[in-house]
Amino acid sequence: MMTISILCGFVPTFILSPIAGVWADRYNRKMLIMLADSLIAISTLILAILFLIGYDDLWLLFVMSAVRAVGTGIQTPAVGAILPQIVPEDQLTKVNGANGSIQAMIMLIAPIISAALLTTASLETIFFIDVVTAAIAVSILLFFLKISVHEKALQKQTTSYFSDMQKGFIYIKNHDFLKKFFLFFAFFFVLSAPAAFLTPLQVTRSFGDDVWRLTAIEITFSIGMIIGGIAISSWGGFKNKIHTMTLAALIFGACTFALGVIPVFWLYLIFMGIIGVAMPMFNTPSTVLLQEKVEPDYLGRVFGVLGMISTSMMPLGMLVFGPLSDYVEIEWLLIGTGIVMFIQGFFLLGSKVLVAAGKPNLEESK
Repeated sequence: MMTISILCGFVPTFILSPIAGVWADRYNRKMLIMLADSLIAISTLILAILFLIGYDDLWLLFVMSAVRAVGTGIQTPAVGAILPQIVPEDQLTKVNGANGSIQAMIMLIAPIISAALLTTASLETIFFIDVVTAAIAVSILLFFLKISVHEKALQKQTTSYFSDMQKGFIYIKNHDFLKKFFLFFAFFFVLSAPAAFLTPLQVTRSFGDDVWRLTAIEITFSIGMIIGGIAISSWGGFKNKIHTMTLAALIFGACTFALGVIPVFWLYLIFMGIIGVAMPMFNTPSTVLLQEKVEPDYLGRVFGVLGMISTSMMPLGMLVFGPLSDYVEIEWLLIGTGIVMFIQGFFLLGSKVLVAAGKPNLEESK
């Protein structure tokens, strides 16, 4: 069941991301974001009605998970590509950092609110609440946020979807920065799989299966992400964004190593929190680099490929590390991947192409 749930949550996003990237370059990005939210809201409404009249089979939840993954696949490239249309270039780091903090707050607060609601309301009621909040979000985007349509979307589209998708892949292939950037990302995501997925199992095996311990690592990680997002938003990182990413990668690798050797749970939580802090310090400058260095007409397709990488590499990593965890102690997997990630961080500094791309633009350096 867990495998089916994971597949429903990842596979649709992976398959749709490159197509959604083409849509984000060809069509109104604001409308795509609204469409994705509306799709999720309508499917949730249908699910709520089905549960209300007695159809509560488990497969319906899997379908809902897949629909949400489709919505995410549509929305992610559009959101990544639309920010440079509404945010000045020198403010992109602050806005992306703040966005990361908000997402982390949602990760922290949503389960707490859901648990509280489940004690007083039925599951169908919670689904209806989800629909109402989505409708409010779409209404705010529709009526209160004015975003001009980007230039390519105003042009008559004379090429096929496949041709546009192919052009996107060729653009990445011929772009030295993007090739090295995505290659680094792919390996980094694979190596981070044990820290992302196996730590709850490690805590259960090494510290005890108390529910509060599993809750504590999730809360600590989310709080770390909130702090990291606020920090990168206010600080802005080093002038060279690759230097900021390198620092975050080194912290991530060192803390992953620490999770494999720490014998005391409260110390374990501290390092888990620091990993949370490092996440937005890595993700924010990497997102801003793409928004700054990629031609506006290709932004959607580039973020679509990033979506493919981010949704596929960790599950691929788990295909290796998951079975290994039955034969090798998770601590050793964390130690090994932590060392490799720490070393990999220096490859960022060793790449002249990446370091050159990370240098501030004239407007930012003033």
